[in-house]
This record gives sequence, structure tokens and C-alpha cells, in this order.
Amino acid sequence: MLKSPFILDTRPTPYCAFMTDDQEAILNYVADGAEKGGAALVTLVEIRGGASRSLGAQMAVLADGSYCGYLSGGCAEAAVAAEALEALRGGSDRCLRLGQGSGIFDIVLPCGGGITLAIHVVRDTKPLRQVLSGLGRRRRIALGYDPDAQSIAAVKAPDGGGAGWMEKSFVRSYRPNLRLILCGRGIELEAATRLAVASELQVFSFDERSQRPEFDEGDIDPDTAVVVLFHDLDHERPWLEAALKRKAFYIGALGSRETHKRRCSELWASGFTRVQTDRIKAPIGIFGPARDARALALSAIADVVSVYSTSAW
Repeated sequence: MLKSPFILDTRPTPYCAFMTDDQEAILNYVADGAEKGGAALVTLVEIRGGASRSLGAQMAVLADGSYCGYLSGGCAEAAVAAEALEALRGGSDRCLRLGQGSGIFDIVLPCGGGITLAIHVVRDTKPLRQVLSGLGRRRRIALGYDPDAQSIAAVKAPDGGGAGWMEKSFVRSYRPNLRLILCGRGIELEAATRLAVASELQVFSFDERSQRPEFDEGDIDPDTAVVVLFHDLDHERPWLEAALKRKAFYIGALGSRETHKRRCSELWASGFTRVQTDRIKAPIGIFGPARDARALALSAIADVVSVYSTSAW
């Protein structure tokens, strides 16, 4: 019987299913993939020198070759996915070093540094679902990875959050996506809402016709920002009072420094303290003064995102 000298390679070719670095989207993709046919979760667990992504960045790689997420600036993801597919075929976790200090010479990171990746073959999706459930309830939570046991577990987020090694496990913290409550009137509110939606923030927008705010305890949490864009102290006051009584990580209000002095005086007269009113960023924004609605929207939302990205847990 004649045999063909050619062997057909049926291994899947890695391809990007969709571009995202959203933590919930990546965890959902890997959990769904693991339940339907196999998937691996890849985590950045060490940085040597410079890197384009922070410690704890993740990718999801499915058995069909599709992947999402980023561990570099896009230069190494396909190669990482190919390595994850090998791990899936072998049914065992593995560690991959790229860039500086790596034996893989054909993958050079433009930043000049090096990274170490933990490739985990997902066998149990329960920890992933627990993390996703916590984020859905706007709870801060973490995922611990034990390379010796080749297992993951949903754990309490450590103080300070972030990502790093704790004894023999790598712990990656997650917090809910930024929630932005916008309230105001006219073109300023419209421009800010449009930009926030385009930035894929979780946005709630209220104009001057909306009823006075009645927020539940969890509506304004430590991952929520409140931006007040009225030109009227009377209209803005109930929104500011609601925000000041809760744990919003950012409160910003439109108006000049003189307007803010009057604003604070009125709030002090109502029983609020200077410590509380010091939480209000006014004039609002990362740069100023902004003399048109689009510049104001960009300035305010950039300030919110900047504070969120650097704020302590």
C-alpha cells in the first residue's frame, strides 16, 4: 500500500478573535471556551526591564486557535497563542520566557525588556465564574494561580490590589469597570456622555429634567466617579450631596474657583465638613480652562480615568 510522503498538518492556526484588553471579556472568553472544547489562560507573571503591559495582563486562547487579550504591544500574541495550543494538546501548564533572558531568539520585544508568562490549561471554570460573578456584583476579587498544582482559585483581593507573587502563588486582582455618573445640562452633558460611551465606560447620564437622585448604597461605590456639569449651584447640589455621602473615588464639578468657594460655603452651612468638600475636584478636568464642550468633556473624562488608573484600592 502506497503512503503519501506528505503529512497534513491539522493543527489550528492562531488568530485574533477580537481586540480587547477588558478583563471581564477575557475571562468570559476563556471560561466559555474551556467549557466548550478547551482553553488556556495566559498571565504575565514577571517583567524584566521594560514592558508594554502591566504585571497580571492576560490572554485567553481557545483550542480552535482563537485568542483575545494582550501581553505585549501586539508583537508576540500569535506566538504566545501557538505555545498555548501546544500546552492544550499536551494537557499540562507551562512557563514561557520572551525577550530579555529568553532562549527564543526570533521573538524580540520592541521595548527591549523581557517577560515571563504562565500558561494555564483551564480544567475547572468554577474559579473563573466566581471572579466574574463578583465583578458582576461590583465586588473586588482576585484569582490565584498555583503553578505547582497547576490550578486556579478565586481568592480575596489583597490590600492594595495589583498583581504579584504571594508565597508560591501568583495573585491577580480585579476590580469592577469604571462607572461614570454624569449629571448636567446642555451641550456639556451631551459631549461628555458621547465621549464616555465611545470610551466604553459604564455610563449613567442625567439631565436637569431627571428627578433628584435616590441612589442605593451600592450605586456609588469606590469604583464610581460622579461628574457634575451644571452651571447652577442649586441644580447640582443634590447630586453633590449624594456623592459626598458615599465612596465615589472621584467627584468633579463645573465652575470657576470663585464658584467653588461659594459651593463649599453652602455645603458647609448644610453640615458638610471641609474634609468632605476637599474631595470635590473644581474646576473640573485635567487641563483648563476649557472653553468649548468637546475640550471640557475630554479634560474631565481624562482626569477621571487618570485618577482611576492610579488610585489606591
